[in-house]
Amino acid sequence: MSDGELVRLAQAGEPAAFRLLVERYLPAARARASRLCPDPGDVDDVVQESLLQAFLGLDRLRDPDRFAAWLSGIVLNVHRAMRRRPPLTLLAEWPEQLHPVSAGDLPSADDLDRAEALRKAVADLPAGQRRAVTMYYYADLPVGQIADSAGAAKASLHKARQRLREHITAQRPDLIPASPRRALMTAVRIAHAEPRPGDLGDGRFAVNQVLVILADDAGHRAVPVWLNADDGGSLWRLVSPQAGDAALERVPEQLTSRLLSAAGTTVTGVDIDELGPGITAARIGLAGPAGARHVTARLADGLSLAAAAGCPVRVADSVMDELGVPVTSDDLLALFLPREPERRFGGRRPHHEPKNLAFADGLARWELTGSYLHHVSDTHWQDYTCTVEGHSAVLRSAVPEPYGFAALRQAVFADDYRGGTIAFRAELRATEVADQAGLFLRVSHGPVRARRDDPDNHLASLAGSVDWSRQEVTAEVPDEESLIIHFGAFLIGRGQVELRNADLASRT
Repeated sequence: MSDGELVRLAQAGEPAAFRLLVERYLPAARARASRLCPDPGDVDDVVQESLLQAFLGLDRLRDPDRFAAWLSGIVLNVHRAMRRRPPLTLLAEWPEQLHPVSAGDLPSADDLDRAEALRKAVADLPAGQRRAVTMYYYADLPVGQIADSAGAAKASLHKARQRLREHITAQRPDLIPASPRRALMTAVRIAHAEPRPGDLGDGRFAVNQVLVILADDAGHRAVPVWLNADDGGSLWRLVSPQAGDAALERVPEQLTSRLLSAAGTTVTGVDIDELGPGITAARIGLAGPAGARHVTARLADGLSLAAAAGCPVRVADSVMDELGVPVTSDDLLALFLPREPERRFGGRRPHHEPKNLAFADGLARWELTGSYLHHVSDTHWQDYTCTVEGHSAVLRSAVPEPYGFAALRQAVFADDYRGGTIAFRAELRATEVADQAGLFLRVSHGPVRARRDDPDNHLASLAGSVDWSRQEVTAEVPDEESLIIHFGAFLIGRGQVELRNADLASRT
């Protein structure tokens, strides 16, 4: 049947006729929309809206034989209208509150009307999507607790937002807020991918994190991104000027970039729309024989592919405004990795006997350690400090809310104390200790990583403000070889503790 015959049947109320027209011209409408829309994600929206307008306005088509040209014009007009019309956003920005209050702390009529419209839209969602929206937006539960996996939850929320957008756009377009069509993006460069060593004990280290710095040179800002060693290893090799050809050959993104190029596909860019705890995704833009496409990938994979392909990286302005740090010099590493010349005091390896217990040689033989040095961001290393004042060591918090705890300690071999009881004694003074401070003593078979709740620790604790007092802590030393004794003072949280006249000896 000709187009004209199908149009006349559809105008007469025959539903199958319009369905046949849709099947006939859907590929042409999609091709037209694909050429008009710079973002592939808009194509389906344009086509769907165009077919709906064609169905509703079919009675106004004066020449039924020109249906194809008429539909093509509708696609163009819908595309133009969508460029002018802001989208409905239901993620955090709108509605800002489900029941916003007026100046009198009571919901206004407009507030209640908006809330009721949103309630009806949510009620029309399929059961699974309605449950996801209710748990995420109303109950404020993380995506990991909504479904069997975070990916499944995000998929349900994405589909729900699309349905809500369509529902409210059709039923209540007056509620659509004015906002930009697309998130504004800032072009950045991958300035550094710096490996950070982790402490394995006994003076041994291995890379356990990679600090990635995304620099906004025009805005004089930079955003730090911390990746674990497995995820950040490829980017580290790609960005490092010392990496040789042999190291780069082990980078899978190098091969991926070459394969895409051989297939006639170009990586056009990598976009980061969100960034935060648990959000590690990037959008990779591709252009090839099949047209423009985008693929969602892990953040580390996206950045590594951008470095391998030499394509631009863009970060949403909202992310830059929230996480960007002002840059005042060319040394970005110094901004995020300040050097710590006094982090340790040269006392990591155990000695055969305790030394410098009166602090006559400053902090020689002592080591400042603790859980505050092992935060995943590696940004809390300045939370505690230790100095010598007179013949006392002063261990104090350097920030109002320090992370973890700190310990000033020495380590000695236990050979001279085997089979007996050992005592560590010292005079202590505590000032405004919010949690605990005191002496600790531990006997172990080798280097240990400081842990607050270690059952093998023996403690003598103080709290609050306490004047000078003599404290003692004891421990049994088994008659075994290769034992090491760790002893010293600790501080948990805000405050300071002073240590003087220390002594480590067998207890009789």
